[in-house]
Amino acid sequence: MANIIEVQDLTKTFGDFVAVKDVTFSVEEGGIFAFLGPNGAGKSTTIKMLTTLLHPTTGSIRINGHDPVADPDLVRRSFGIVFQDPSLDEDLTALENLELHGALYGVPRATLESRITELLALVELSDRRDDFVRDFSGGMKRRLEIARGLLHHPKIIFLDEPTLGLDPQTRNHLWSYVEKLNADEGITVFFTTHYMEEAERIARRIAVIDHGIIVAQGTSEELKQQTGTPTLEDAFLALTGSDIRDEAGSSTDRMRSHYQMRHGGARRS
Repeated sequence: MANIIEVQDLTKTFGDFVAVKDVTFSVEEGGIFAFLGPNGAGKSTTIKMLTTLLHPTTGSIRINGHDPVADPDLVRRSFGIVFQDPSLDEDLTALENLELHGALYGVPRATLESRITELLALVELSDRRDDFVRDFSGGMKRRLEIARGLLHHPKIIFLDEPTLGLDPQTRNHLWSYVEKLNADEGITVFFTTHYMEEAERIARRIAVIDHGIIVAQGTSEELKQQTGTPTLEDAFLALTGSDIRDEAGSSTDRMRSHYQMRHGGARRS
Protein backbone atom coordinates (compact mmCIF):
# COMPACT_ATOMS: atom_id res chain seq x y z
CA MET A 1 0.00 0.00 0.00
CA ALA A 2 1.21 3.54 -0.77
CA ASN A 3 2.49 5.94 1.86
CA ILE A 4 0.10 8.75 2.76
CA ILE A 5 2.70 10.61 4.86
CA GLU A 6 6.27 10.96 3.64
CA VAL A 7 8.89 12.95 5.54
CA GLN A 8 12.43 13.28 4.22
CA ASP A 9 15.40 14.95 5.96
CA LEU A 10 13.11 17.30 7.87
CA THR A 11 14.87 20.00 9.92
CA LYS A 12 13.50 22.93 11.91
CA THR A 13 15.69 25.53 13.54
CA PHE A 14 14.90 28.58 15.68
CA GLY A 15 17.95 30.80 15.46
CA ASP A 16 20.85 28.60 16.58
CA PHE A 17 18.60 26.04 18.22
CA VAL A 18 17.90 22.85 16.23
CA ALA A 19 14.47 21.57 17.28
CA VAL A 20 14.18 18.80 14.67
CA LYS A 21 17.14 17.43 12.73
CA ASP A 22 17.14 15.32 9.54
CA VAL A 23 13.96 13.44 10.45
CA THR A 24 12.85 10.82 7.92
CA PHE A 25 9.86 8.50 8.20
CA SER A 26 6.76 7.40 6.31
CA VAL A 27 3.26 6.26 7.23
CA GLU A 28 1.38 3.75 5.14
CA GLU A 29 -2.13 4.65 4.02
CA GLY A 30 -4.61 3.07 6.41
CA GLY A 31 -1.94 2.51 9.04
CA ILE A 32 -1.85 3.32 12.75
CA PHE A 33 1.41 5.11 13.55
CA ALA A 34 2.70 6.15 16.98
CA PHE A 35 5.17 9.03 17.26
CA LEU A 36 6.79 8.75 20.67
CA GLY A 37 9.30 10.83 22.58
CA PRO A 38 9.97 12.50 25.94
CA ASN A 39 8.87 16.05 26.69
CA GLY A 40 10.76 18.51 24.50
CA ALA A 41 11.93 15.81 22.08
CA GLY A 42 10.52 17.51 18.96
CA LYS A 43 7.17 15.74 18.61
CA SER A 44 4.99 18.85 18.67
CA THR A 45 7.30 20.79 16.34
CA THR A 46 7.19 17.92 13.84
CA ILE A 47 3.40 17.65 14.01
CA LYS A 48 3.06 21.41 13.52
CA MET A 49 5.12 21.13 10.33
CA LEU A 50 3.02 18.20 9.11
CA THR A 51 -0.19 20.15 9.75
CA THR A 52 0.87 23.47 8.13
CA LEU A 53 1.32 25.40 11.41
CA LEU A 54 5.10 25.71 10.96
CA HIS A 55 7.29 25.83 7.87
CA PRO A 56 10.31 23.50 7.77
CA THR A 57 13.76 25.02 7.60
CA THR A 58 14.90 22.25 5.24
CA GLY A 59 13.61 18.90 4.07
CA SER A 60 10.38 17.78 2.48
CA ILE A 61 6.92 16.66 3.57
CA ARG A 62 4.12 15.06 1.57
CA ILE A 63 0.69 14.66 3.12
CA ASN A 64 -1.67 12.73 0.85
CA GLY A 65 0.62 13.71 -2.04
CA HIS A 66 0.63 17.44 -1.19
CA ASP A 67 3.29 19.79 0.17
CA PRO A 68 2.16 21.60 3.36
CA VAL A 69 4.14 24.69 2.34
CA ALA A 70 3.06 24.90 -1.30
CA ASP A 71 -0.50 23.52 -0.92
CA PRO A 72 -1.59 24.17 2.69
CA ASP A 73 -5.33 24.20 1.92
CA LEU A 74 -5.19 20.81 0.19
CA VAL A 75 -3.18 19.40 3.07
CA ARG A 76 -5.63 20.76 5.67
CA ARG A 77 -8.51 19.08 3.87
CA SER A 78 -6.62 15.80 4.02
CA PHE A 79 -6.48 15.58 7.81
CA GLY A 80 -8.41 16.08 11.01
CA ILE A 81 -6.68 16.82 14.29
CA VAL A 82 -7.33 16.45 18.00
CA PHE A 83 -5.00 18.82 19.80
CA GLN A 84 -3.39 18.09 23.16
CA ASP A 85 -5.11 21.16 24.63
CA PRO A 86 -8.92 21.50 24.53
CA SER A 87 -10.14 23.41 21.47
CA LEU A 88 -13.93 23.22 21.60
CA ASP A 89 -16.15 26.27 22.12
CA GLU A 90 -17.67 25.53 25.50
CA ASP A 91 -20.41 28.16 25.05
CA LEU A 92 -21.82 26.17 22.11
CA THR A 93 -23.65 22.86 22.13
CA ALA A 94 -22.11 19.69 20.72
CA LEU A 95 -24.24 20.09 17.60
CA GLU A 96 -23.25 23.75 17.16
CA ASN A 97 -19.54 22.91 17.48
CA LEU A 98 -19.88 20.33 14.71
CA GLU A 99 -21.99 22.61 12.50
CA LEU A 100 -19.38 25.37 12.84
CA HIS A 101 -16.59 22.99 11.84
CA GLY A 102 -18.64 21.77 8.90
CA ALA A 103 -19.17 25.34 7.70
CA LEU A 104 -15.44 26.12 8.00
CA TYR A 105 -14.57 23.08 5.90
CA GLY A 106 -17.34 23.56 3.38
CA VAL A 107 -19.15 20.31 4.14
CA PRO A 108 -22.31 20.38 1.96
CA ARG A 109 -25.45 21.13 3.95
CA ALA A 110 -27.16 18.21 2.21
CA THR A 111 -24.80 15.75 3.88
CA LEU A 112 -23.74 17.62 7.01
CA GLU A 113 -26.69 16.62 9.21
CA SER A 114 -26.38 12.92 8.37
CA ARG A 115 -22.62 13.02 8.95
CA ILE A 116 -23.10 14.70 12.34
CA THR A 117 -25.71 12.12 13.32
CA GLU A 118 -23.39 9.30 12.25
CA LEU A 119 -20.39 10.60 14.18
CA LEU A 120 -22.30 11.47 17.36
CA ALA A 121 -23.60 7.91 17.36
CA LEU A 122 -20.08 6.57 16.86
CA VAL A 123 -18.73 8.44 19.90
CA GLU A 124 -21.91 7.78 21.92
CA LEU A 125 -22.96 11.40 22.28
CA SER A 126 -26.24 11.34 20.36
CA ASP A 127 -28.27 12.05 23.49
CA ARG A 128 -26.06 15.05 24.35
CA ARG A 129 -26.09 16.77 20.96
CA ASP A 130 -28.07 19.77 22.25
CA ASP A 131 -26.17 20.14 25.55
CA PHE A 132 -23.56 22.83 26.12
CA VAL A 133 -19.98 21.57 25.96
CA ARG A 134 -19.13 23.33 29.22
CA ASP A 135 -21.22 20.67 30.97
CA PHE A 136 -19.28 17.76 29.41
CA SER A 137 -16.72 15.63 31.19
CA GLY A 138 -13.15 15.51 29.91
CA GLY A 139 -13.79 12.21 28.19
CA MET A 140 -16.92 13.50 26.47
CA LYS A 141 -15.03 16.53 25.19
CA ARG A 142 -12.31 14.28 23.74
CA ARG A 143 -14.92 12.13 22.00
CA LEU A 144 -16.58 15.23 20.55
CA GLU A 145 -13.21 16.50 19.33
CA ILE A 146 -12.66 13.21 17.52
CA ALA A 147 -16.08 13.49 15.90
CA ARG A 148 -15.30 17.06 14.86
CA GLY A 149 -11.96 16.06 13.39
CA LEU A 150 -13.65 13.41 11.24
CA LEU A 151 -16.52 15.54 10.01
CA HIS A 152 -15.01 16.44 6.61
CA HIS A 153 -14.01 12.83 5.76
CA PRO A 154 -10.24 13.31 6.18
CA LYS A 155 -7.83 10.61 5.07
CA ILE A 156 -5.63 11.12 8.17
CA ILE A 157 -6.38 11.96 11.78
CA PHE A 158 -3.68 13.38 14.05
CA LEU A 159 -4.20 12.68 17.75
CA ASP A 160 -1.81 14.57 20.02
CA GLU A 161 -1.96 12.82 23.42
CA PRO A 162 -5.73 12.36 23.10
CA THR A 163 -6.11 10.35 26.31
CA LEU A 164 -4.07 12.63 28.59
CA GLY A 165 -5.81 12.91 31.95
CA LEU A 166 -8.58 10.45 31.14
CA ASP A 167 -9.48 7.50 33.34
CA PRO A 168 -8.61 3.97 32.09
CA GLN A 169 -12.19 3.14 31.10
CA THR A 170 -12.55 6.29 29.00
CA ARG A 171 -9.11 5.76 27.45
CA ASN A 172 -10.07 2.23 26.46
CA HIS A 173 -13.34 3.37 24.88
CA LEU A 174 -11.62 6.18 22.99
CA TRP A 175 -9.12 3.81 21.40
CA SER A 176 -11.98 1.46 20.52
CA TYR A 177 -13.57 4.31 18.53
CA VAL A 178 -10.27 5.02 16.80
CA GLU A 179 -9.69 1.38 15.88
CA LYS A 180 -13.24 1.12 14.54
CA LEU A 181 -12.70 4.20 12.37
CA ASN A 182 -9.47 2.77 11.04
CA ALA A 183 -11.12 -0.56 10.25
CA ASP A 184 -14.41 0.77 8.82
CA GLU A 185 -13.25 3.90 6.97
CA GLY A 186 -9.59 3.10 6.35
CA ILE A 187 -8.53 6.36 7.97
CA THR A 188 -4.83 6.67 8.75
CA VAL A 189 -4.11 7.34 12.43
CA PHE A 190 -1.04 9.30 13.57
CA PHE A 191 -0.86 9.67 17.34
CA THR A 192 1.37 10.65 20.21
CA THR A 193 1.05 9.36 23.75
CA HIS A 194 3.03 9.00 26.96
CA TYR A 195 1.10 5.82 27.79
CA MET A 196 3.40 3.19 26.33
CA GLU A 197 0.85 0.40 26.74
CA GLU A 198 -1.45 2.30 24.34
CA ALA A 199 1.22 2.47 21.68
CA GLU A 200 2.15 -1.17 22.22
CA ARG A 201 -1.47 -2.27 21.85
CA ILE A 202 -2.67 0.08 19.10
CA ALA A 203 0.21 1.08 16.81
CA ARG A 204 1.32 -1.00 13.86
CA ARG A 205 4.49 1.04 13.48
CA ILE A 206 6.32 3.34 15.86
CA ALA A 207 8.95 6.06 15.56
CA VAL A 208 10.83 7.29 18.63
CA ILE A 209 12.24 10.82 18.56
CA ASP A 210 14.62 12.29 21.11
CA HIS A 211 16.51 15.59 21.05
CA GLY A 212 15.01 16.24 17.62
CA ILE A 213 16.39 13.04 16.06
CA ILE A 214 14.63 9.78 15.19
CA VAL A 215 16.45 7.20 17.34
CA ALA A 216 14.45 4.11 16.34
CA GLN A 217 11.61 2.96 14.08
CA GLY A 218 9.72 -0.30 13.69
CA THR A 219 6.97 -2.39 15.19
CA SER A 220 6.68 -2.75 18.95
CA GLU A 221 8.22 -6.21 18.70
CA GLU A 222 11.11 -4.91 16.60
CA LEU A 223 11.89 -2.15 19.10
CA LYS A 224 11.82 -4.63 21.98
CA GLN A 225 14.12 -6.99 20.09
CA GLN A 226 16.46 -4.12 19.17
CA THR A 227 16.82 -3.09 22.81
CA GLY A 228 16.57 -6.55 24.37
CA THR A 229 13.69 -5.47 26.59
CA PRO A 230 10.39 -7.16 27.52
CA THR A 231 8.01 -4.21 27.06
CA LEU A 232 7.73 -1.15 24.86
CA GLU A 233 8.09 1.08 27.93
CA ASP A 234 11.40 -0.60 28.73
CA ALA A 235 12.48 -0.19 25.11
CA PHE A 236 11.50 3.49 25.20
CA LEU A 237 13.57 4.07 28.33
CA ALA A 238 16.52 2.21 26.82
CA LEU A 239 16.34 4.45 23.74
CA THR A 240 15.73 7.79 25.44
CA GLY A 241 17.19 7.41 28.92
CA SER A 242 15.59 7.55 32.35
CA ASP A 243 16.23 11.19 33.27
CA ILE A 244 13.12 13.19 34.20
CA ARG A 245 12.24 15.70 31.47
CA ASP A 246 10.70 19.14 31.98
CA GLU A 247 6.89 18.85 32.13
CA ALA A 248 6.20 22.59 32.32
CA GLY A 249 6.36 23.01 28.56
CA SER A 250 8.77 21.65 26.02
CA SER A 251 12.17 23.22 25.56
CA THR A 252 11.41 23.36 21.84
CA ASP A 253 8.31 25.49 22.36
CA ARG A 254 10.08 27.77 24.83
CA MET A 255 13.00 28.26 22.45
CA ARG A 256 10.63 28.97 19.57
CA SER A 257 8.70 31.55 21.60
CA HIS A 258 11.93 33.26 22.64
CA TYR A 259 13.16 33.31 19.06
CA GLN A 260 9.86 34.72 17.75
CA MET A 261 9.85 37.49 20.36
CA ARG A 262 13.32 38.52 19.26
CA HIS A 263 12.53 38.32 15.54
CA GLY A 264 9.18 39.99 15.09
CA GLY A 265 6.49 37.68 16.40
CA ALA A 266 5.22 34.39 14.93
CA ARG A 267 6.82 34.81 11.54
CA ARG A 268 7.29 31.55 9.71
CA SER A 269 10.74 30.61 8.47
